[in-house]
Amino acid sequence: MNGSINKTMNKNVKVNNKTYMLTVTALMTAVTCVLAPMSVPIGPVPISLTNLAIYFALYLLGWKMGTVSYIVYLIIGIVGVPVFSGFTGGFAKLLGPTGGYIIGFIPMAIIAGLAIEKSGSRILHFIAMVVGTAVCYAFGTAWFCVVMKSDVAAALGMCVFPFIPGDIAKIVIAMVAGPILKKRIQKAGVRL
Repeated sequence: MNGSINKTMNKNVKVNNKTYMLTVTALMTAVTCVLAPMSVPIGPVPISLTNLAIYFALYLLGWKMGTVSYIVYLIIGIVGVPVFSGFTGGFAKLLGPTGGYIIGFIPMAIIAGLAIEKSGSRILHFIAMVVGTAVCYAFGTAWFCVVMKSDVAAALGMCVFPFIPGDIAKIVIAMVAGPILKKRIQKAGVRL
């Protein structure tokens, strides 16, 4: 009798964890859809909160589902829902000057997410988020140079250097708040 109860309880826990992962993945996609369009245009590349939403998704979901959350957001934007910066949408956005950054968030999520999921070291989290952001900058800057016919120095001056302080601040916010959110969810009885 106890064996069948334990099997039923374990099955319910697995179902609940799957349900949780799907629900939080959808929720983090929605959070990205809300935060990303709210941007500050400071030039050809706006300041956005997209990477902050991704960092939180990585803390709550791990690298796989955190990345899936972003990819679902990306698909929503590609089909035309105005969820990209400046409340824009459509495939044409990827062909524009910021398209490389939009794609660059995928490797950023994988790099940062692996460190967040596999290591308890805050220093490693910070380094991985910085490296992931640098990879995103590389994708974005390369594409910006192609689309805008810009040289690398000018592109870095417009598209990278002004964003470094804000992106470091977002990384620190995620490092502080991400683990707190995760602990509170676990305290509520949900295993991550």
